[in-house]
Amino acid sequence: MMNPVWLKSYPSGIPADIDFSQYSSLVGLLEESFSKYADRSAYSFMGKDISFAQTGEESLALAAYLQSLGLSKGDRVAIMMPNVPQYPVTAAAILRAGFVVVNVNPLYTARELEHQLKDSGAKAIVIIENFAATLEKCIAQTPVQHVVLAAMGDRLGLIKGSLVNHVVRHVKKMVPTFNLPQAVRFNDALKKGRQLAFRKPELNADDIAVLQYTGGTTGVSKGAVLLHRNVIANVLQSEAWNEPVMKRIPAGQQPTSVCALPLYHIFAFTVNMMLGLRMGGKTILIPNPRDLPAVLKELSQHTFHSFPAVNTLFNGLANHPDFHSVNWSNLKVSLGGGTAVTPNVAKLWLDKTGCPICEGYGLSETSPSASCNPTTSTEFTGTIGVPLPGTWMKLIDDDGGDVTEPGQPGEIAIKGPQVMAGYWQRPDETAKVMTADGFFKSGDVGTMDERGFFKIIDRKKDMILVSGFNVYPNEVEEVASACPGVLECAAIGVPDEKTGETVKLVVVRKDPALTQTQIMAYCRDHLTAYKQPRVIEFRDELPKTPVGKILRRELRSPG
Repeated sequence: MMNPVWLKSYPSGIPADIDFSQYSSLVGLLEESFSKYADRSAYSFMGKDISFAQTGEESLALAAYLQSLGLSKGDRVAIMMPNVPQYPVTAAAILRAGFVVVNVNPLYTARELEHQLKDSGAKAIVIIENFAATLEKCIAQTPVQHVVLAAMGDRLGLIKGSLVNHVVRHVKKMVPTFNLPQAVRFNDALKKGRQLAFRKPELNADDIAVLQYTGGTTGVSKGAVLLHRNVIANVLQSEAWNEPVMKRIPAGQQPTSVCALPLYHIFAFTVNMMLGLRMGGKTILIPNPRDLPAVLKELSQHTFHSFPAVNTLFNGLANHPDFHSVNWSNLKVSLGGGTAVTPNVAKLWLDKTGCPICEGYGLSETSPSASCNPTTSTEFTGTIGVPLPGTWMKLIDDDGGDVTEPGQPGEIAIKGPQVMAGYWQRPDETAKVMTADGFFKSGDVGTMDERGFFKIIDRKKDMILVSGFNVYPNEVEEVASACPGVLECAAIGVPDEKTGETVKLVVVRKDPALTQTQIMAYCRDHLTAYKQPRVIEFRDELPKTPVGKILRRELRSPG
């Protein structure tokens, strides 16, 4: 293959390719870091720092405990927890024991949880007690035989931990009554594991590390099979990509990242947890990113350099009255992903922090990062950047042919060492998304310019068809969100007798006096007639995934 055009857009010093063979498995990366950075803080949670050595020791004890349950190499173990210190300990323990991490969204209903546990064949689950009542409702229908039960304050020491658990259980009443008689408490599992012999498994780069379930936006939720080498590749790609700005951290300061995205989501799993471990960095764990005052209070106590987030979190923080209680001056990279970053939010963030949002792109199927803007960018580009080292991206038309004209839209297809092995036990679904030459079809429609920068126009399925014209919701939302008085919005298609579909805009107001007429007039000035919203609905909030993506499909469904 000839050199791709985007290499010319790489900052100096970033290689076109990376050697991913230095680790034979993720366990090699973890154990190297636990030893190399033993005395450093790996995690900060509720005012307590937890060292690399402690994380290493606890994960080994839990690995020995999990092995004692009679599980075999390659068995799946689910994790259902928010961002608490037990999460990285558990993930490392599962991998070190030779098992497969199944990341579970803690906010799942019993129906969704049952599907994922059955589909993955998970034999054990490590779950925080806040969601144990959900597990109780479905566990009898699943293959799960072993439950390890964590509590919010488990790793905070006896006095503080007991206090935190008391508040969570009895004051905030965040733990519904449950009955799981077979459950073993997390701290008891660690205690027991310390007395047991650990058997180091034979692992290689082609073993499965993670089953990462996609959100199910295209029907039933499917598990993306991520091999050890897929995640290793993405960690090293991300490290190389961030290097130009991370080397600006003053000597003596430990690289520190904010983890406000949930660790069960692949973005935080790779870019916060695994990359943080690889770099010897400290990760500030934020258990509930929706509680903006608590997020800002926590961040006001730290010096931090890296902040991966989604558009809704950047927007919520930048508009919050307590924003200036935090020292943002050390921030070297604000990484936007998960969903499109809007220009008005990017501008506000740059004005308030001096650090531009560097938008990237990826999916559960790509471990997740496929492309990113150069971290040396001084302004927001409105693109998803260029493919990461060792990654190829192209656009394909509906017939599977390559789109070669700059600016011509096509479906984004990705090839690289971070691309999944396929969907778990679904060869038919895998065949639908993989091309004959090994590219993964993303389902996103985009364009590429002559410098190799890609831009997403939209998801194929979210497209609105007005009188035969394609309307992309992202474009409508981008315009409408810049209208004075709009906090956030979402565009969907609704049936229309004349045009087949018409554009409906659901708006959350920043200014309660804002009217439908004002929004329509603003859109009339900025959008061609068929793209203008004909229906406007005001709501107090938009439905979102736990990661902060707006759920257009929920807005589309009646009821």
